[in-house]
Amino acid sequence: MASIAYALLTHALDPRSKASDRKNFRNSCTLETCPLSLSYWGYIPSLPANALFLALFALSTVLFIGQGVLSRRFVGFTIAMVCGCALEVIGYVGRIGSHKNPFAENPFLIQIVCLTIAPAFLAAGIYLCLSRIVLTFGPQNSRIKPMSYPRIFIPCDLASLMLQAAGGGIASAASHSDRDPTTGNNIMIAGLSIQVGTLAIFIALALDFSIRTTRRTRGLGAENALDPTHARLRQSWAFKGFLIALSFATLCIFTRSVYRVAELSEGWNGHLIKTQKYFIGLEGAIVGAAVLALNAFHPGLCFREGYQRGGGCCGCCGGRKAETRGESPPVSAVELNEREK
Repeated sequence: MASIAYALLTHALDPRSKASDRKNFRNSCTLETCPLSLSYWGYIPSLPANALFLALFALSTVLFIGQGVLSRRFVGFTIAMVCGCALEVIGYVGRIGSHKNPFAENPFLIQIVCLTIAPAFLAAGIYLCLSRIVLTFGPQNSRIKPMSYPRIFIPCDLASLMLQAAGGGIASAASHSDRDPTTGNNIMIAGLSIQVGTLAIFIALALDFSIRTTRRTRGLGAENALDPTHARLRQSWAFKGFLIALSFATLCIFTRSVYRVAELSEGWNGHLIKTQKYFIGLEGAIVGAAVLALNAFHPGLCFREGYQRGGGCCGCCGGRKAETRGESPPVSAVELNEREK
């Protein structure tokens, strides 16, 4: 039996043998008959680590759905986060499926496509939040109009997503048909590179807004530099926690995207993609931390004080008084932005 397996292995590794022969041999491999280096992974995907990430993203998906229903606001954010987390779940199902058989092709292709494109949805959710933050502090502190942020960054993110999805599909089809997946892989890298560039510009603009707001507040005073309508909201611990969580999640997604560009640049047989600890630390753990942070401080709930309390975003008491006089209740910049959505 061992001699037959050795003969088949020698034939499969012969450069002169057909690609279909090499693929058929790999598909018939088991951990008992073939070296692990011949697998798609180069290692056995960790069952405990991948099961943990699967449970984490499944929980996050349920939480985002529930938080979206409870808040009934930030619908675009909720949809983006649910889509991203759902793709993460599918990707980790593929990784768990490869634990017993790392030579199987389909689970490998499922995870590489789903886990590559999922953070593009998470980034879209993050982009939708900056315009609300600008409105809360005051549009006069921003170099561009609040609604310009999603109008600039969402199309860039869609372009990135389309390239990653197209590249993943082309690479998967090529691999399944015994052809070189390099073309599809390069398209995926292009999409990831756009995502990295978009996130870098987003971070730069967010930092610029923060610096301008701080300087204007010190120079003019908070009553002149900031929108007084949202003073109560800005002082709430939930809103401050949301700002920290959003900043943390943005840096996590950016770090992960840089890692995936470096990983795929080496091809499907490079050192990074064949080393499990890098994936666990720079993909699973870092993206998981990002979604949990945004679960803990969902914007629909963290902005609630601004919508509900008088003197805040919606002016509840003022609204009731206006209605008794037959007038329209005051509408805040944040609520106006919601209506524009």
